Amino acid sequence: MFEVVVPPGIHPGQAFMLMANNQRVMVTCPQGAGPGSKVRFQLPNNDEGGGGARVLTLNYSKGGWMRSLDTERFKFMWVRTKANEEGSEGGGKTDDGGAPNAQNIDLDELCFVRNFRGDSESKYRELDLQMVRAEEARQSGEVPGTLITFQDLSRAADMKFPDKVTWFQDVVRGLRVPWEDGHMAIRVRRSDLLHDAQEAYLAMEADEFRKYFRFEFIGEPAIDAGGVAREFYEIVSSQLFDANNGLFMSSAINQTCMQINPASGLANESHLDFFRFAGRLMGKALFDNHLVNAHLVRPLYKHILAWPMNLHDLEHLDYDTYNGIMKTLDMDDVSILCLDFTCEEERLGSHETVSLVPNGGNVSLTNENMRLYLERQICYRVAERTKEQLCALLQGFYDVIPGSLLSVFDFQELEILMCGLPEIDMADWKAHTVYEGQYEAKGAQHKVVKWFWEVVEEEFNEESRARLLQFVTGTSGVPSQGFGALQGNDGNIRLFTITSWPLAQGTFPRSHTCFNRIDLPLYTTKKQLKKHLSLAITMEATGFDIE
Repeated sequence: MFEVVVPPGIHPGQAFMLMANNQRVMVTCPQGAGPGSKVRFQLPNNDEGGGGARVLTLNYSKGGWMRSLDTERFKFMWVRTKANEEGSEGGGKTDDGGAPNAQNIDLDELCFVRNFRGDSESKYRELDLQMVRAEEARQSGEVPGTLITFQDLSRAADMKFPDKVTWFQDVVRGLRVPWEDGHMAIRVRRSDLLHDAQEAYLAMEADEFRKYFRFEFIGEPAIDAGGVAREFYEIVSSQLFDANNGLFMSSAINQTCMQINPASGLANESHLDFFRFAGRLMGKALFDNHLVNAHLVRPLYKHILAWPMNLHDLEHLDYDTYNGIMKTLDMDDVSILCLDFTCEEERLGSHETVSLVPNGGNVSLTNENMRLYLERQICYRVAERTKEQLCALLQGFYDVIPGSLLSVFDFQELEILMCGLPEIDMADWKAHTVYEGQYEAKGAQHKVVKWFWEVVEEEFNEESRARLLQFVTGTSGVPSQGFGALQGNDGNIRLFTITSWPLAQGTFPRSHTCFNRIDLPLYTTKKQLKKHLSLAITMEATGFDIE
């Protein structure tokens, strides 16, 4: 018999997920119970009920969001849980979200999910994208055009990544229009490839993207048996996401990841058509099992999946603003800063003042309204400042693949699925690694560092090594010049760095994506290192330990 505290936001008759005895189980809140009530339950036998909704977010300590099911509407929902799991180890959660601050604001609680309002069939210029509180967001538990239900999605989400990919590709094959029922010929000029590709993709109706595509470079004799398509997606995605086009710009903390340029409309008056094209291009590449040659910032992957976002996601978009806000949180009296509810935008040399609330220039920041200030900064920075572009990109993506079908992946898996597993040269990685703290003197010869590289090189598979890169650098991508070209948030070279971390202060590694640095505890055994490192890079999808 187990006992659990009902999480906030759960009502009688509503189901929620939890971990018990290393099993994911669904518990229905009984009548008369509610948030804070204690519920007792007995685990089902291991051979019963192979499904159930998956806990998509796990947490080592007090904070976190988990995926559950709204049984009244049969839609997925996000539920905040604060209860510690029995047997969990202390000191695991060490990111800024769980850390105390002078303003006494729980940053993990301030999570928002993008939501479309209006007819999903409307033109993207007519859609209204808004950020809603994570606990209010709902996502469909069905995949249009299939017989897949929320139980199927839940079971698939519980699979290991390779099995999950196989399941996804099987579903896609069922959505594909047979060749004899129609197929599409895409003829493009290599000299004007981006323009021709955009015109071809925007001229099609959404249902035509379920057909087979055959690509032809005009004037070239190659027959498309897969190789021409791969070349098409590689070249077009490289050109489309090139910062010189003005549509996208580099991440604030990683030059290899791209984010939407808020000033894209000034660079290209047809920018929304290009963002619709970008969504369709990425969606069709995923549908046809091709890769794109562009890594996105983490918030964009979260938008595609409708995952919760919090203050720490700002780090990937605007590091200076994020860093300033984090310093503000440690002040006893923020009113001495003389800030208001506005922000300054610079767009191609022109400056614009944006109000975060009505008449924001006349609303001074105080300790009392600090929470509202954080909420508005989050929503504005991750969505509102690029709302039209984001709307166009997402609708283009969903023209090809239903959003609910993607819900089986986390944002780390989606990046790997779209961009592929990186080809990692372990010798290059180790040769361009810096050691700090107690690791500095002996470097790669330190006992704990030796264990680290042995685990990474000999016991981790390609997926785990990619997740480790995501955990430390913010992306699974490796610069084309190798690890010696890793850059930090300031654009300067910042090599992969391993810093010592007292075991008494936390048993799990911490990461600093701005500096490509991992704080590695001084473990006493290799087994202990592998256990906590493996958990950290897996649970990083919850926002764990990104500072």
